[in-house]
Amino acid sequence: MREIKENIARTTDQLISKIGNPVSPMVVLAALESFGIREKDVFKDFGFVTLMDLSKHLYQELKNKDPKTLQNDNERAKKRRKEKQLPVSSYLWVKTRLFAQFYPLGIFHLLPIFLQVAAIIIFGYSLWTFIGFNIVQSTAVVAGVILGLIISGGYVQVMGRQASFYWHHREYVKAKMVIDKIIGSGIKGILYTFFALALINFFLSLYPSSFVLITLFYALLIGMLLLVMAPFHTIKKRWAISLAVMLATGIALALHFYTSLNVYVTHWIGIASAILLSKALLEYFFMGKKARTVSNTTAPKQLMVIYQNYPYFFYGMLIYIFVFIDRILAWSADMMLTRQFLLLYEKDYEIGMDLAILMFFMLAGVMEYAIAAFSKFMDVYQSNTPFSERNNFNRRFRSMYRGHIAILFITALGTAGLIYLVITQPWGYEAQFGETLNQLSVKVCILGGIGYFFLTWGMLNSLYLFTLNRPKNALNALGIACLVNFGVGFLLSRFVSYEYSVWGMLVGALVFAGLTIKETAHFFKRLDYHYYAAY
Repeated sequence: MREIKENIARTTDQLISKIGNPVSPMVVLAALESFGIREKDVFKDFGFVTLMDLSKHLYQELKNKDPKTLQNDNERAKKRRKEKQLPVSSYLWVKTRLFAQFYPLGIFHLLPIFLQVAAIIIFGYSLWTFIGFNIVQSTAVVAGVILGLIISGGYVQVMGRQASFYWHHREYVKAKMVIDKIIGSGIKGILYTFFALALINFFLSLYPSSFVLITLFYALLIGMLLLVMAPFHTIKKRWAISLAVMLATGIALALHFYTSLNVYVTHWIGIASAILLSKALLEYFFMGKKARTVSNTTAPKQLMVIYQNYPYFFYGMLIYIFVFIDRILAWSADMMLTRQFLLLYEKDYEIGMDLAILMFFMLAGVMEYAIAAFSKFMDVYQSNTPFSERNNFNRRFRSMYRGHIAILFITALGTAGLIYLVITQPWGYEAQFGETLNQLSVKVCILGGIGYFFLTWGMLNSLYLFTLNRPKNALNALGIACLVNFGVGFLLSRFVSYEYSVWGMLVGALVFAGLTIKETAHFFKRLDYHYYAAY
């Protein structure tokens, strides 16, 4: 009897945390089912014949309580935020503080990439690159990295959305379940993809079997690395990514310089080390959280997870497809070079795009700040704005958006100056790599840099839409942009010159930015509606 009372009391507390003041017994019933309470266990655990009887009893118990005490976790969090409400005079200071905090944070989170760039400059070797590779070896490795990014990209996006939901609701067991399930699904996705590609290659003999196997290993390891590192964004431990990559790079460098192992093997051991380190850190971070969890241990329904997150899955895949379309077109356009294979790595084009992507890296901090400021002031402004003045609420955020785009432009101009110095100054590219940058690479770099600016603008617009769960319009815009990227790039690379595929990327990025600007304008005009609809 005592155990039954304790079960009822504990379940009542869980109901308050999840649903607050229920409007009907059916709401209580739905919550109980989400807790994993089964019909056949109701009598033994709670002393009621059916789950509906238990729901009616708990509903009545909640209605007998003071309504002021029936606040769910979200309502309590909003109340705390309201109590900490900022005076209007503090807004400028808070925006400045947010920029000082989140812009460097956005750049810092790219430290793993900067570590790889530094390693290749200093040692001629990094966790997945080596300057001693010939053109066929480079193609196999880069193709593996590209496929790993594209295939894992969708899973990473879904993991970020779904695991974040459970994490912020302190349902840590479910968050871990989702993470493990998506990592497993992502690995299966990579293996299925390569089974299909290997089958196609077997019948068409496009590449040697050794080439396909090398590509498979790099894709599998890079995909796994991205999947196991993605949760660190959710749990706000992104420094762990830099730590794991730094240690793994040290291991790979030691193996490369102090053993006779093949370069491929040193890469694979290094990447595998990063995966294992990341997995160990993830288990450690979740260990204490799962012990204090307030949720049940019933796994989320797979079909529901898919339905809620499929736009994010395809967005995550398409964003990487967009980034690599122009490269694939350029590498497959020169028939004199690629007549033996479907496509081969083109060094001069890749150097230009590698320099151009510096634009995206430097603008990443602006995206980090813009979304942090948007989320921070969303609740502040809605608390300070009466319903009769809701247009002021929308107007404030339109003004904030214009400010963010101004910062984006200013940062882009500064980054363009930095790229110019890297290209032209004696201490720049020539000093680091011992060769002059040719005109083709410079042209590709300029056009690619402009393209990355508009791509970043489109991605920032998409993030605004994602914040209030409006992803489909962003996905449609990106899908159209990919088609434009391919269409323009294919025509120009085939009928003008292979390096003109970069124009496809530039025009596609312009289309993506333009379409998302249009959607964002509509979004901000009815932001009050979208805000309340999201919650």
